Amino acid sequence: MSYQEKVKQLRERHAELLARKNSPVEGGNGIYEKYQYPILTAEHTPLEWRYDFSERDNPYLMQRIMMNAVLNAGAIKLEGKYLLVCRVEGADRKSFFAVAESPNGIDQWNFWPEPVTMPDTLVPTTNIYDMRITQHEDGWIYGVFCAERHDDSQAGNLSAATATASIARTKDLKTWERLPDLKSKSQQRNVVLHPEFVNGKYAFYTRPQDGFIDTGSGGGIGWGLVEDITHAEIEAEIIINPRHYHTIMEVKNGEGPHPLKTAKGWLHLAHGVRMTADGLRYVLYMYMTAIDDPTRVIAQPGGYFLVPECDEYIGDVMNVAFSNGWIKDGDGRVLIYYASADTRMHVAVSSVDRLIDYCMNTPVDGLTTSASVETIKRLIAKNRTNKL
Repeated sequence: MSYQEKVKQLRERHAELLARKNSPVEGGNGIYEKYQYPILTAEHTPLEWRYDFSERDNPYLMQRIMMNAVLNAGAIKLEGKYLLVCRVEGADRKSFFAVAESPNGIDQWNFWPEPVTMPDTLVPTTNIYDMRITQHEDGWIYGVFCAERHDDSQAGNLSAATATASIARTKDLKTWERLPDLKSKSQQRNVVLHPEFVNGKYAFYTRPQDGFIDTGSGGGIGWGLVEDITHAEIEAEIIINPRHYHTIMEVKNGEGPHPLKTAKGWLHLAHGVRMTADGLRYVLYMYMTAIDDPTRVIAQPGGYFLVPECDEYIGDVMNVAFSNGWIKDGDGRVLIYYASADTRMHVAVSSVDRLIDYCMNTPVDGLTTSASVETIKRLIAKNRTNKL
């Protein structure tokens, strides 16, 4: 096969992947519908990012730059287009941001021609990842993401790292203004900007940690207010959604994307982490807060909302579901974008009404086996009197 024929075949396979239609999986739990195929993988990235198409310089048509994963994408709908600001990880373990676009939010995803050029801060970062996108009422689109640097206080430990929440803003997802990193008393790898002012201030959901990995004294999802986002500093932080022993959020929990405003309250999607014999297990869960007070929890279904299933278990980091992006359409449809096994992106579709029903009418976690059994028995008794 000639070089030109190999290139033609490569481009045809890639075009077929990008054009592939996606269909909902039958069955399910009634809360949302998952879809048959991942929506974005390393293979979806543009060929021009990976191949040198000069026959003279690359006669074997090798991938010169390999991509490892597409994961943990922030989401926004702009000018009728569904956009994901994806974390793309190369074979060199460095992550970068890239925007993918879809006409319907489900399939036909195409990356923009070039990755995002994110300006650096005065203290350069080694790695950046997991951007939350918030279209704020101040008129800017903000991206809040983790910036990772080596912990130079532990010079002999090449795995020692520090994490800060970085902030950038844009009008179009193309040109970004980098603001100073968020200052707080704790390390912050998981910070989300609330879409509205609260008492005239910017509000952040946080996940305070004593170290890069260990939560330590960090008690759960935090909340803090900031006067000036161009020099953001959280001086006082409260816990609004605490961790609990022997639950899906025993080790740590953190806000996913920014909450969705509804007539009944703010809908929150979060992740919970527990330790298993096979390592950390990340799942997604939901809760609701009062419309007039985003810190006051008014509903919290017990247990997880979404977990890895079937092939979703398999990948770079097994047994992980993570979300930092969702989109609410004008008709009430909610597109939930989640990554599985730190490897690929998926979509699940629900609605505002279904998610409110789920939050308001699913029993809470009673925190003991006896409480769980009593909850099940109450449902059994109810169904005995309401047989179809």
